[in-house]
Amino acid sequence: MAQVRALLAEKDFKITALTHELAYYKRVYFGKASEALVGEQRLLFDETVDMDLAAIDEELEGHAPAKRQRNRASRQPLPAELGRIEHRHEPESCQCGRCGVDLVKIGEDVREQLDAEPARFLVHRHIRPLYACRPCETVTAVPIPPAVVDGGPALRRRVVLLRQGDRPRF
Repeated sequence: MAQVRALLAEKDFKITALTHELAYYKRVYFGKASEALVGEQRLLFDETVDMDLAAIDEELEGHAPAKRQRNRASRQPLPAELGRIEHRHEPESCQCGRCGVDLVKIGEDVREQLDAEPARFLVHRHIRPLYACRPCETVTAVPIPPAVVDGGPALRRRVVLLRQGDRPRF
């Protein structure tokens, strides 16, 4: 029985020693010291520091490089194959509200709005003529009718033409 206890004590001691050794190596491998940069890795940051310092010097001298313009995504026009219903929004009077002079048409503001009916898509074109008063130098137009979703239709970009009987997919 004494031999068995001695063997168990020896094995417990060995397990404890290996556990401590494993913990030590984990600290060495994963610890803070492993995050230290070595030779070539340190040179990578020196290059970016030099570039940053050069950019700061240029900016201080007033010769800052031109900023590159980002390409903003624009809305794609609605497909021409869709039927269109035009709504004209004319002002009540073609005379200036301030001075009474006849207004001159200078253009139109056209907004297209996608509408879906069962098995049929339509595009409502809201056309608002823009009128200008030459003496007052003002522009007059009828207020825009409210849209269902403020900021424009959410379905504009993802129109899928459907065969008759298919369900709409957006």
